[in-house]
Amino acid sequence: MSERWPDLPYAAWRDTRDTLHLWTQIVGKIRLTLTPWLNHSWHVTLYVTARGLTTSPMPYRGRELEIDFDFLDHVLWVRTSDGQFRQIMLAPMPVAEFYTLLMNALGELGVNLTIDTMPNEIAEPVAFERDMQHASYDPDYANRFFRVLLASNRVFSDFRTCFLGKVSPVHFFWGSFDLAVTRFSGRAAPRHPGGVPHLPDAVAREAYSHEVSSAGFWPGGGLAPIDYAAFYSYAYPAPPGFDTAKVKPAAAVFDKTLGEFLLPYDAVRSSADPDATLMAFLQSTYAAAADLGAWDCAALDCAIGQPRKVRKV
Repeated sequence: MSERWPDLPYAAWRDTRDTLHLWTQIVGKIRLTLTPWLNHSWHVTLYVTARGLTTSPMPYRGRELEIDFDFLDHVLWVRTSDGQFRQIMLAPMPVAEFYTLLMNALGELGVNLTIDTMPNEIAEPVAFERDMQHASYDPDYANRFFRVLLASNRVFSDFRTCFLGKVSPVHFFWGSFDLAVTRFSGRAAPRHPGGVPHLPDAVAREAYSHEVSSAGFWPGGGLAPIDYAAFYSYAYPAPPGFDTAKVKPAAAVFDKTLGEFLLPYDAVRSSADPDATLMAFLQSTYAAAADLGAWDCAALDCAIGQPRKVRKV
């Protein structure tokens, strides 16, 4: 745990990554079922904690339910606000077994619900209750992944403070399996074309109803043909010239297939100051999107937040 930016080679933990992706989808779909719709699907996300990922409290018939991934002790906690709880040990097991254990735990706590058991944003999905293929869990790599999320969350949170306009929380999308933060220009965007595999077009169109500059961390794999962990940044709609904009650091490149800038995680991890390197990427890619897109930067941008220092108005 002493290493903030641990090595995370995709090939070494790919099977764990794929299994964990599906486990988070099961938990995320519980949140989707219990919480009212919030703009841009912000109601479905998970959040980074000091020990892993959490749903945060979810309402259920006068009580609150919370589900937490603990990547230190490798336990899934299922807790209710009246003091009841169940634990599921995070260990190698098929997705179908994880699904059954979690739904049984909810039933024992008096939480009775059904979820859509088909995974989203995954090629050739298999229903959770039938998935016996994905069954890997390496606790070391799960912990490494968590530490990357924790370190990234800290930098993203600082980045979030230097914007006065509408900005998302720093949150984890279980569909695409990435940690993200998004800024908004305040203007409506062109209708999104949809077409995201195994995601309703209505969801994509609502998510991109307004102009955005979005950045995040993604561990590779999934629908994109990238076999390494990377930080990303994109704009929707992408203004003319965005793909050729000069951004920092030099290791960042524009991927035409994905339509976004990618900065390999290893380039951040191996730099003299990973936090500063990542912040430079976030700031420069946002500046490219905002300047080329004619955002009202004078009204939206501000200095980075400081503890106990009130902003002047």
